[in-house]
Amino acid sequence: MSSSSFSLPLFLFSLLFISIHGQDLIYDTCKTSSQQDPNVKLQFCTTSLQAAPASHCADVKGLGMMSIRLTRYNITDTRCYIKRLLKNNTTRLDPYVKSCLKDCFELYSDAISGIKQAMQSYNSKRFLDANVQITSVMDATTTCEDGFKQKRGVVSPLTKRNDATFQLSAITLSIMNILQSSLK
Repeated sequence: MSSSSFSLPLFLFSLLFISIHGQDLIYDTCKTSSQQDPNVKLQFCTTSLQAAPASHCADVKGLGMMSIRLTRYNITDTRCYIKRLLKNNTTRLDPYVKSCLKDCFELYSDAISGIKQAMQSYNSKRFLDANVQITSVMDATTTCEDGFKQKRGVVSPLTKRNDATFQLSAITLSIMNILQSSLK
């Protein structure tokens, strides 16, 4: 047998091991997060992190950065969605809903700069700063959603998006908490 005959099965085994280890780390991290924080749902956490590129090869710090990136993508996409709603439905939108969407657009615009700062803080291991910045993103989603609730009968077109951004932010905060605990 040639040496290449041995290396292919070894290579495949190592890929399988890395994949299984990565899935275990994601599951374990999400399980710990969901037990420590009622805002983190185990299924949402595992599904979100498993969908992130290279998450199966990441360590906990890498999973934290991936969760920040997922949050950033969600914020950017939601902001774009709000912009489309405002542009495409100008004549059909209730004036109150339109006002709420404009407020949410501003909140999500601010959240984009906040999440970028959080990424820098996280990379610099300034977890307290990153915590404050991520928390402000969570506050933005809550403020956005609450705006629609202030008028009876109004339904937010952003509930699922606000909830996803909120949960992704909660995952990030929880992972930072896990990292800080391991550094002590």
